[in-house]
Amino acid sequence: MESRSTDANVSVFRSLDWVTIFLYLLLVSAGAVSIYAASYDFDNASMFDFSEFSGKQFLWIGLSLIIGCIILLLDYRIYEAYAYPIYAIVILILIATIFLAPDIKGSRSWLVFGPVSLQPAEFGKFATALALAKLFDSYNFSLNAKISNYFRALIIIFLPICLILLQRETGSALVYISLIFVLYREGMSGLVLFSVLCAIVYFVVAVKFVEPLILGVPAGEFSVFIIIMFIYSAMLVFYCRDFIISRNVIIGFVGSGVIVTVLHFCGVDVNGTVYFLSILGLAIAYTLLAMFHHKIQKFLITVSFALISVSFLFSVNYVFGNVLEPHQQLRIKVALGIEEDLRGAGYNVNQSKIAIGSGGVAGKGFLNGTQTKLKYVPEQHTDFIFCTIGEEEGFIGSTAVLVLFLALILRLIHLAERQRTPFGRVYGYCVVACLIFHLCINVGMVIGLCPVIGIPLPFFSYGGSALWGFTIFLFILLRIDASRKERRD
Repeated sequence: MESRSTDANVSVFRSLDWVTIFLYLLLVSAGAVSIYAASYDFDNASMFDFSEFSGKQFLWIGLSLIIGCIILLLDYRIYEAYAYPIYAIVILILIATIFLAPDIKGSRSWLVFGPVSLQPAEFGKFATALALAKLFDSYNFSLNAKISNYFRALIIIFLPICLILLQRETGSALVYISLIFVLYREGMSGLVLFSVLCAIVYFVVAVKFVEPLILGVPAGEFSVFIIIMFIYSAMLVFYCRDFIISRNVIIGFVGSGVIVTVLHFCGVDVNGTVYFLSILGLAIAYTLLAMFHHKIQKFLITVSFALISVSFLFSVNYVFGNVLEPHQQLRIKVALGIEEDLRGAGYNVNQSKIAIGSGGVAGKGFLNGTQTKLKYVPEQHTDFIFCTIGEEEGFIGSTAVLVLFLALILRLIHLAERQRTPFGRVYGYCVVACLIFHLCINVGMVIGLCPVIGIPLPFFSYGGSALWGFTIFLFILLRIDASRKERRD
């Protein structure tokens, strides 16, 4: 019996994807070195001094490797059999965190155990991925079989999001939204992703362009109305395959626009909101009357898209002004260039861009970054670790890091695609989605393309919770992949 168990373990290690493990080790090692560079103050004796951030990070790395080995030694069936119980336990911990966690900078997301602090939200990612994978691996489950399947999948994703938002940890909650992209791989309509993209565009345009007023409507809202009409007409052509209806809608929209413009210059006061709602209402009414000669479903989807778009537009100002916290509003305004606030919300990003820009092509050299050493960039060993790389290693070093991440992402996509069950494939794409989201948002945040929302750079930012969470996330996939030949076709 003992010999059989030993043979199984040997077989697992032979089947492991060592390319992924090599990339993982390379990234965490580079991360620890970067943390040493970010926290170096000319008095540090050693990179492995456990009283410093770099030494502690090496300790977290060592413990992560132990956790990874334990995961690889466990039977892969455990992750399927206990996917829902693991998810339930994590949900209970997230609920407990709301009440038990101390208030740290306005957030209640860290559980303190003596000298160690853990953030349960980081561990919730792999638990949510397991539950989602288990759902898709259910007997005869198909996402498009019935609408309730969508609700079941979305409940699994949005339950931890709601609990983490109650902890006032917006950044960590947003990461879970990336799991929706996994549904696209499993058959979700591309219209959903298109709608999400449109919502982002509506929000940015409506918030950024408040002035001037056009027909009594803020320029942003005016522009979004035009975008909605354009998309509506385009969908009638390319989605509903009806050029005639689209042509008539465009003629009506442009013709009425000319009339309103003439009336405006003649001194007649025209309310822009009433005008656009009237035109859109007439266009929808015309579409509904004309669509009965065609396949009704696609036309109804197009009409629903237009109505939801307008409803979302009217909700933007309310959400931005009443739901978001003042500091969140300020960060978004800084990211969109509405306000600068170089001494407040925009300070971190401004100093980060100065640091990265000063690195040039080849960088200033290891431990020679002035912005880093003089502590101009706050949180430079955690969320803003990438600016240290940019300053000391320059464009070449930054590109090398991004290439390593790209190699890991492509490898993980390869692992996900070669799985023989929906469980392994869905779980693999959950890992990919979270990794891409973390990478894009963190780097975008550091260079000023995204608002500062406190998302760490995987394997680089200092902290045990993030490193352990991603290690567990990744090594469960490696264990599932190592046993793919044993699994059913």
